[in-house]
Amino acid sequence: MHVLALTTNDDAPFMNEQMRIMERRGVSFSTLSVSGDGRAGHSRGPTDYLRFLPSVVRESANGYDLVHAHYGLTAPMAVAQLRKPVVLSLWGSDLYGPVEPISRACAPLCDEVVVMSEEMRRYLGRDCTVVPDGVDLEKFQPGSQSRAREAVGWSDDEYQVLFPYTPKRTVKNYPRARRIVNAVNGLVDRPVRLHTVYGVDHDAVPDYMNAADALLLTSDSEGSPNSVKEALACNLPVVSTDVGDVSDRLEGVSPSVVASDDEKLIEGLRTILECGERSNGREAAREISIDRTTSRMIEVYERVV
Repeated sequence: MHVLALTTNDDAPFMNEQMRIMERRGVSFSTLSVSGDGRAGHSRGPTDYLRFLPSVVRESANGYDLVHAHYGLTAPMAVAQLRKPVVLSLWGSDLYGPVEPISRACAPLCDEVVVMSEEMRRYLGRDCTVVPDGVDLEKFQPGSQSRAREAVGWSDDEYQVLFPYTPKRTVKNYPRARRIVNAVNGLVDRPVRLHTVYGVDHDAVPDYMNAADALLLTSDSEGSPNSVKEALACNLPVVSTDVGDVSDRLEGVSPSVVASDDEKLIEGLRTILECGERSNGREAAREISIDRTTSRMIEVYERVV
C-alpha cells in the first residue's frame, strides 16, 4: 500500500516510529505537514491550514491507496480531497481540547477512526478502533542507572524525578508536578529534583528513563501517553493522575501509583522514592509493543482499502 500521511507535526516520534515499522512490512508513505510553527507556546493561524488544503488535494491524485490524517486539525483537508478513503487518528488533545468540535464533525466522514484508548472511544461515542501508540522494546529497555546518570549529567546524591513535557503545555499541569515534588522534598532523606525533559533526541530518552527514580505525570487529560509506556519498558516506576489509559497500562505494575488528589500523589511518590525499587512494567509493555500495534494499524488499512 502507498499512504499519504497528513500531520501537524512531522517530528512526532511515535508517528514516525510506527511508519518506520510499517515500511518494513511493505507500506510506503509520503508525508505532508501543515506549514507554520506548531510548537508548544506557538500557534498556527487559519491561513496556514487554508494553504495546506490545495496541496493535499493535488497530492492525493498521485496514486495513493488511502489518506491517513494524524490529529483532528488535518481531518478537514483529508475528507475534502474526495478521491481516496480516509483513516483519522485522534491523538488526545484534539478530542479533549479546543479542537474537539472539528474532530467530532469530521469523524463521521472518515472511513475509519482510530483512537488511543477505550476512554477516548467512550468519550467520542461512535464506532472506532482502539490502537494505542506502541513502544519500541528494543530501544526502550532497562539499563544501568549509574551509567544513564553519567550520560545525562544527573547526580547520585539526589532523587531524580522525570517530568517528560515542556512546562509551557498547560494541559500537562507542570505547576502541580512542581507542587508535589516540593511537598515530597520535606519528607525524604535526600533532595528531590524535578527534571523537565523535552525536545531531546528520541534516541536519548531511554537514558533519561533509566537515570530517573520515578516518572511523574500530572496531566489534566491524555489519550495514551507515550511517556508512561516508555517508562514501563524501562521498568521505571510511574506516579500519575488518572487520565487516558494510564490505569489500564499500570494494572498489575508495582511499584506505581495512579491517583486523583495531591495527597495520594505525594504519598505515592514518597513511597516509591524511599523503596528505591524498579517496577515490573516491562512485562506489561509487551502488550503494547510497536510490533503488535503496527499489526493492528495495518489491519485498519486493509479494511479501508
